[in-house]
Amino acid sequence: MKVMLKQDVHGSGKAGDIINVSDGYANNFLIPRKLAVPADAQTINSANIRKEAARHRVDVQRKNARALASEMKGYSVKVYAKCGENGRLFGAITGKEISSALREQYDIDVDKKKIRLDEPIKAVGIYTVSAHMFEQTDAQFKVEVLPLES
Repeated sequence: MKVMLKQDVHGSGKAGDIINVSDGYANNFLIPRKLAVPADAQTINSANIRKEAARHRVDVQRKNARALASEMKGYSVKVYAKCGENGRLFGAITGKEISSALREQYDIDVDKKKIRLDEPIKAVGIYTVSAHMFEQTDAQFKVEVLPLES
């Protein structure tokens, strides 16, 4: 019997998949527990439409992320921090400060967890930082750490 899964079923498939199972398994387990519905033409068509819409959504997100990543290539974000005599910072610049500076200066929201720092920024200077925008799409931009004028 062909059924379309409404939820992920361990060992059978993921939600939206159309699978072939025995009549007893479908009638006694999957359908009564509302894990699946019998796969008729309408159900199969709606599943295909949902999958196509999801694929389109991902393609649009990927395209937007790539455009934003190429735009961010020329950005130079200024971050101000307290520092000592020789340019050493009191603490370090984290993804949170960089994310808020991007939001203030360029009106771009990048999650602080997506900003990748090779090593902690603990001195005044210019650094190259990357941000993970989407699957296999990273944006690289400059971060300029400047001393905070008191």
